[in-house]
Amino acid sequence: MSAGNWKELFQAACDGDMGLVEYHVRMGVDLDYAHPEFMATPLVACILAGQTEVALFLLDHGASPFIFSEFDGLTPMQAARQTGASIVVEKLRALGA
Repeated sequence: MSAGNWKELFQAACDGDMGLVEYHVRMGVDLDYAHPEFMATPLVACILAGQTEVALFLLDHGASPFIFSEFDGLTPMQAARQTGASIVVEKLRALGA
């Protein structure tokens, strides 16, 4: 996997741009990478941005439900609970988080 277009993936995840997210996932961008400038994961960032569809897509395509996002100080489960994203909480539970 590569972090090649990670910044674009990160922004697309936060914006809810599913087409661009899907493209970067197909291209193999590392979904669990946290760029040193960001110190955040795309999964936690999109959960906090209210992008439930993107969060579920990332989880379905290999994003770890366990990786802590340093910038946010949250795990995916903590972010989902904080934002009231119950469907994401359910998915995370199903994945063992």
